[in-house]
Amino acid sequence: MAERSPTKIALAAAVTAALLFTAGCAGGRGGPKDTAFVARDVDSLYAAAKDRLDRGQPMIAAALFDEVERQHPYSPWARRAQLMSAFSYYLAKDYNKSIQAAQRFLSIHPGNRDAPYAYYLIALCYYEQISDVDRDQKITMQAKSTLTEVVRRFPNTRYAADAQIKLDLVNDHLAGKEMQIGRYYEKTGKWLAASLRFRNVVQNYQTTSHVPEALFRLVESSLALGVPEEAVKYAAVLGANYPGSKWYEKAFKLVQKYAPAATAGQ
Repeated sequence: MAERSPTKIALAAAVTAALLFTAGCAGGRGGPKDTAFVARDVDSLYAAAKDRLDRGQPMIAAALFDEVERQHPYSPWARRAQLMSAFSYYLAKDYNKSIQAAQRFLSIHPGNRDAPYAYYLIALCYYEQISDVDRDQKITMQAKSTLTEVVRRFPNTRYAADAQIKLDLVNDHLAGKEMQIGRYYEKTGKWLAASLRFRNVVQNYQTTSHVPEALFRLVESSLALGVPEEAVKYAAVLGANYPGSKWYEKAFKLVQKYAPAATAGQ
């Protein structure tokens, strides 16, 4: 889940190029002394930060972009430096600082034309921290929330298109977690608790790859709970939507074996 997609890299590169264009002629490449946080004119300080970013030193670049804002808070460069600081921290995988910098940018410049990218960058920071389904899914829920916000606020942007793709993957991940918990409840004989998890998948994650199995598990749990009519209904839904799947074949055999009367009444 955390691998960087070509789409994301392209988007990040495009925004970076746009932000850095006006600074391209601000100064030449500096030496090691460019990391000394001494008072400097805004042009050379921004150019030093850009140079460090170009050289693959994002943490140093982030610190220098922060210094642009600190030393020249009322300069137009300060606004660009805020977002470039967020981007630099993101490249360095310091996601907390990246989120903080992007949120600061949005709090000061909520209507700026680069606001969509700031929201998108926050979403990426959460998305790249998604853990496997065996762990707590708090970060996954934050990724879902921030990706949804990008799609809602900026539906006609390239950021929304990429956010929607990632949102589909996040939903599949969350559905997988629900399935894992449901299967555990099944194994321990907690059929009602299991069925609630599987229903959640069917109702709230309808576009994910886990729905066919969730429907089959609902057939299983319904039979275990002594409601064969419900089992037959779930099997029918499974057959109507996924007629060629292995889960329908298994569900059909179950209801034929354990709920023949209910099947005959359909």
